[in-house]
Amino acid sequence: MRVFITGASGFVGGTGARSLVNAGNQVFAMSRSEASDAVIRDLGGEPVRCDLENVAAEHVGDAEIVLHSAAFVEDWGPKDAWYRYNVLGTQAMLNAAQVAGVRRFIHIGTEAAICHGQHVRDADETVPLAPDSPYPYCATKAQAEKLVRDANRDGAFETIVLRPRFIWGPGDTTLLPMVEAMAKSGKWMWINDGKAMTSTTHIANLDHAIHLALDKGRPGEAYFILDEGIISLKDMIGSMARARGVTLPDKSIASGLAEFVGLTSEGVWRMFNLNGSPPLTAHAAMVMSRDCTLNGSKAAADLGYQPVLSRAAGWAAL
Repeated sequence: MRVFITGASGFVGGTGARSLVNAGNQVFAMSRSEASDAVIRDLGGEPVRCDLENVAAEHVGDAEIVLHSAAFVEDWGPKDAWYRYNVLGTQAMLNAAQVAGVRRFIHIGTEAAICHGQHVRDADETVPLAPDSPYPYCATKAQAEKLVRDANRDGAFETIVLRPRFIWGPGDTTLLPMVEAMAKSGKWMWINDGKAMTSTTHIANLDHAIHLALDKGRPGEAYFILDEGIISLKDMIGSMARARGVTLPDKSIASGLAEFVGLTSEGVWRMFNLNGSPPLTAHAAMVMSRDCTLNGSKAAADLGYQPVLSRAAGWAAL
């Protein structure tokens, strides 16, 4: 197959690009710089110079599949960044793919699309999206998912959404490096003792689901893609850190205090236009203090998905 990928220089898109090439597919990938060109070529793909603000059908070419994994996932940034990249960027990519005659559009979504600050427990895909979430990442990923699912035209232009939760594994450039840096600087602290329960998604399991979604799954639908079982944040993050020789301290603060610090910090940073990121954001405080457990039975039924790697094997590989 011919596959066009966004976000191929990142964690998810890069893993997908390499494995799709290894499976015999021809991969083209959005690239914004010479550095990204080099990364994409190293993965076995062909870079196409464009971005989410100027992408057009000629960039997509004769691709049969689009894998859209690019997104603004940061806790902090310019006020309009989440909307520009996650919503407008997704719409631009949909437009280009439709004009180019793409058969299937695979969108990497997230469980955050259903979060407005509540505990999420054993949720399935019938839980409504949260396009008005107070957290910009959650709101814009919900809005983007709605665009993708509304664009579906069975048999003509098919769209499908994969929703991982807490993506981890080799190649992670965000979560584990951040944990290690905070631990080494003495700044790591749990919220509510890390007792919140979570589902997780190893990158190998998400990559497996991407391959399944090339021709399986019901068009217009969303699917949670998960590791087996659930685990506390303390056990999960602590095991990841120990795999890298890092022991995290037991220091903890209550969720109410964490959310106050997050909101206050954000307000100060915006008011005074300070450089860098606040020490804690409201979104991070919410994520670290809320249960988020999900039900993956729909993916098993429609995609034939089952995890290919256990958490224990994943920790060992770190």
